[in-house]
Amino acid sequence: MAYHPWIIVSGVLGNILSFMVYLAPLPTFLRVYRKKSTEGFQSIPYVVALVSAVLWIYYATLKSNAFLLMTINSFGCFVETIYTVVFIIYAPKKARILTMKLLLLFNFGGLLLIILLTHFFSKGPSRIHIVGWFCVVSSAGVFAAPLSIMRLVIRTKSVEFMPFALSLFLTLSAIMWLIYGVLLKDFYISLPNIMGVVLGMIQMVLFVVYKKYKNIENEQKQLPVQVANGKNLAPIKASNNTDSSLQVSGDVEVGRDENPHDHQLQHSHKSIESTNQAEPGQCSV
Repeated sequence: MAYHPWIIVSGVLGNILSFMVYLAPLPTFLRVYRKKSTEGFQSIPYVVALVSAVLWIYYATLKSNAFLLMTINSFGCFVETIYTVVFIIYAPKKARILTMKLLLLFNFGGLLLIILLTHFFSKGPSRIHIVGWFCVVSSAGVFAAPLSIMRLVIRTKSVEFMPFALSLFLTLSAIMWLIYGVLLKDFYISLPNIMGVVLGMIQMVLFVVYKKYKNIENEQKQLPVQVANGKNLAPIKASNNTDSSLQVSGDVEVGRDENPHDHQLQHSHKSIESTNQAEPGQCSV
């Protein structure tokens, strides 16, 4: 069967971009290997991606001329297996047990059940439709799996656990496979990638927003200290000794006032200032 040139182009580009998607978490797992710890990373996206890759391989075996689907998902199955094994080795006990349960539930029990049911209880086009819908669900799971990471980003206001490269390549890959599915008139390929494009863009927006938030926070931490008359007024330290005087950096010394009446007057003045600062609409400099 001869394909339109744009189908081949979009399929090849989809392979290349998906290849980059599968390799995007590589720095993360190199970091896990070096630190011997998974830190705050989760295994759910990789377990779900492994299930999806195996299902798409099964779908490709039922379709004619599905070489492009077969190649990228075979590579994905290999890479996601390595990621999952590395995670299990270095994860804490609780996360390791959860990952093993997910593997047994989805990657072994679920996949085996789908293959057996579709092989013995469906034939021809009906088998393709059933497997196709399972592929749609699994792909939606791949795109939805980072939702937990997105929730973590919003809660912590940190993009540390959501690599921008992964979000970018995931979005571009979804666009290419969406074009490929539309041109090929394969509903099961195009449908999940619509969701992939939308969620990928949301991830990139979150990255930009909270990366900017982090930069503003860092700038506030690096604000210059106040200087008056050539003296640094920032680090003011009080000694624990009641007889000692307050020291201000820059060799400025403020002695204790020995006059009790003046001391009471100053204390009253400070109380008035504190009351004024607590009033709404006031701005302290």
